[in-house]
Amino acid sequence: MAGESQNRVAIVTGGARGIGAGISKRLAADGFAVAILDVEEAGAKATAQAIAADGGRAVGIAVNVTDGESVSAAVDRVVAELGEPTVLINNAGITRDNLLFRLTEDDWDAVMAVNLKGPFLMCRAVQKYMTDAKWGRIVNISSISALGNRGQANYAASKAGIQGFTKTLAIELGKFGVTVNTIGPGFVDTEMTRGIAERTGKSFDDIAAMYAKDIPVGRVGKPEDIAAAVSFFTRDDASWTSGQVIYVTGGPKA
Repeated sequence: MAGESQNRVAIVTGGARGIGAGISKRLAADGFAVAILDVEEAGAKATAQAIAADGGRAVGIAVNVTDGESVSAAVDRVVAELGEPTVLINNAGITRDNLLFRLTEDDWDAVMAVNLKGPFLMCRAVQKYMTDAKWGRIVNISSISALGNRGQANYAASKAGIQGFTKTLAIELGKFGVTVNTIGPGFVDTEMTRGIAERTGKSFDDIAAMYAKDIPVGRVGKPEDIAAAVSFFTRDDASWTSGQVIYVTGGPKA
């Protein structure tokens, strides 16, 4: 695998922690140089340093994925510091959960801006390097919540939207050797899900055990589980897999 990806550059948004950090580390282990883009610059740099300590090439760069100028500046830095990117993982995402009658316009707009506009801006900024190279891999991170989840009308809509976005880009970019796919994680043990548990006043272990009861493999997910699926989509021999949505949920029921 490292031979395939040697000298190729990957961008991971929201790579400072959680699923994004797991993906960044896996891609580095696969041989990619990795640009970790995150609103939390210190966290992005910390993940990059961890990769470098293991012998990989990585940089941490601050970005606001909702702002076109910030995205363009970040991608320019990636090109200058690592090279032209041909892999993009749109992982950055936020939640602003509430039932519909309590959901504010600001909470709706914030989630749509990060979760849906962000991937659009990133793909628009990076696609030219892929089409020029006649090779590219885009993986968008959706969610099991795209199928509907109480209290997450904004989040579910954004994650369902990214699936339609993925399928459209797969049609547009396929002739240039660019594949575009989506991964929909189930319940994964991350700082975000632990934060949700804290806000509800419940023990994370209790919540994880509750979810695990309905998961055939008997446990909740880890960032490494999602990173493994990303690793497949970024391979050379995944060139005929495009426009797909795979739910990584520990079982057949998404």
